[in-house]
Amino acid sequence: MKDKQGLFQAAAGGTLFLDEIGDVTPAAQQRLLRAVQEREVIPVGGVRPVSVDVRLIAATNRDLRTDVADGRFREDLFFRLNVYRVDLPALRDRRGDLPLLAEHYLRTRADNERPLRLSPLAVRLLLSYAWPGNVRELFASLESAAIRCDGSTIQAQNLPPEVREARTAAGGSPATERYQATGSEDGEKEAILDALRQADGIRTRAADLLGMGRTTLWRKMKEYGIEGE
Repeated sequence: MKDKQGLFQAAAGGTLFLDEIGDVTPAAQQRLLRAVQEREVIPVGGVRPVSVDVRLIAATNRDLRTDVADGRFREDLFFRLNVYRVDLPALRDRRGDLPLLAEHYLRTRADNERPLRLSPLAVRLLLSYAWPGNVRELFASLESAAIRCDGSTIQAQNLPPEVREARTAAGGSPATERYQATGSEDGEKEAILDALRQADGIRTRAADLLGMGRTTLWRKMKEYGIEGE
């Protein structure tokens, strides 16, 4: 009853981003090859090809060369797409980006509200985790922690269990391990007492063991009625 533009036509003169290109079906690969090679498409319901001028960016988490060798991806389409290749390392291989990505996510999530912050120990745990799900998993974990967080700072106990356990597996002080694993106030109080005992009551050293600031430790000691230097 009426014409409707497809994505290639809508992106004419601009950029079309195709995510997870390695997962498209053989039939879709054939149609994409025609669009890339001939620079024309046949709209759904149409009979005549329409010229399109689109800059195409494709992304995948698969090894397309292996898929080509195994017959799962068309070789001719691969060579058409593989003109200017950008390899993006996994998040575990570029951990220096992680604090910036976390800060960006928490800032954009806040809209007009004050964004949440990460405690020092929470940052350490994020850096210790392998992130098999890469940035998507990082953002999902931060969203989960934000839901659990009561104040303005995401603490270690707010993070998902698999992230909290990462530092324990990698090795850490008993106080740190107990603090990161707990999800309750009683557990947090015990972790602070453990750290103070290990630090001979010196707050600065205890705060380092717990991965929190000295002022934060003083405030929590006051909150839990813990006496110290």
